[in-house]
Amino acid sequence: MSSSRQTPPSMDVWLKEAKAHESAPKIGMYLTHNGTVRQTARARVRQGDTSAKPVTGMRFSYDREKLDAVIADTYRMEGIYYIRVWLNEGLLEPGDDIMYVLLGGDIRPHVIDGLQYLVSRIKSECVTETELY
Repeated sequence: MSSSRQTPPSMDVWLKEAKAHESAPKIGMYLTHNGTVRQTARARVRQGDTSAKPVTGMRFSYDREKLDAVIADTYRMEGIYYIRVWLNEGLLEPGDDIMYVLLGGDIRPHVIDGLQYLVSRIKSECVTETELY
């Protein structure tokens, strides 16, 4: 399968940069999310459709303006002080990275809620994923 996927960032570098950022003194927790292309079809995982064929690839793209708006909304949540997002693009294969998200905030409940909110909105509003079989 020919691919135009992007090179993912280094989470170690991201964390080092986050801890050097001006917001670092307010942050008590960082959470990361690394979404990948899975071989099991969405219909099988979410709806239990056992007839769903295995995924051989995915076309993935995103809307930068929508992503920026979702990030801005997430920054308005209580206790959220640092966000970094990377999204892949192109034709991806099972195991390829779809997204990396790093979110920092003051306390665990705020950070967990912030990450859940951010990733859910990215997946539902910003990206286009087409599974290939």
